[in-house]
Amino acid sequence: MSVKLHREGVNIILTLLLILVVINVPIVLFVESKVAWCISGGLSLAAMWLVANFFRSPLRNFKGEREGIVVSSVDGKVVALEEVEETTVLHKRVIQLSVFMSVFNVHANWYPVDGDVESVRYQPGRFRAAYLPKSSSENEHSSVVIRTPGGTRILVCQIAGAIARRIVTYSHPGCHADISDHLGFIKFGSRVDIYLPLDAEIFVKVGDKTVGGITPIARLKEK
Repeated sequence: MSVKLHREGVNIILTLLLILVVINVPIVLFVESKVAWCISGGLSLAAMWLVANFFRSPLRNFKGEREGIVVSSVDGKVVALEEVEETTVLHKRVIQLSVFMSVFNVHANWYPVDGDVESVRYQPGRFRAAYLPKSSSENEHSSVVIRTPGGTRILVCQIAGAIARRIVTYSHPGCHADISDHLGFIKFGSRVDIYLPLDAEIFVKVGDKTVGGITPIARLKEK
């Protein structure tokens, strides 16, 4: 599996690099202590590694059977799996499956199913911790509805967290959704909720780890 730097992180990394150069050059030129050089250099390298690690973008290709299969949109841990009343988009009872991403996870978001994007809606909001239940409805989020080849409508919500303040959604109505393609990106800590039909067969449980674009999380009962 090859890994590259996600395009959403290029400007941030270049800005951080410039800031670190501005900080470290005077230290090297005007501070004689080698200990200070080592501390400054070490902290700078650690900062660069953390940010570059956050914006890594693995190239993934789901190789399993795709018909009726729902794949995790993100890397992270399942924090919610319950029957809820979805009142904003689907307007019916569904299964909510939520995966939380820490700052150490890949933050690219994949499409969970193949199909066609019906609608995309951005909703401004608060910035609660993304693992809290209320973050699904109260936090800044972007909602994407995908209709599968079998006719099932799946809702995917990108939700900002306490640190994340920037949701990027590449989807637009009419575009084709493919499990191997990116739906979007959320910067610095967040979660993704997927709303599934009540008769979907669920493959994961709360606490399970998932890999975006790779881990099957459910099977739809489509004709």
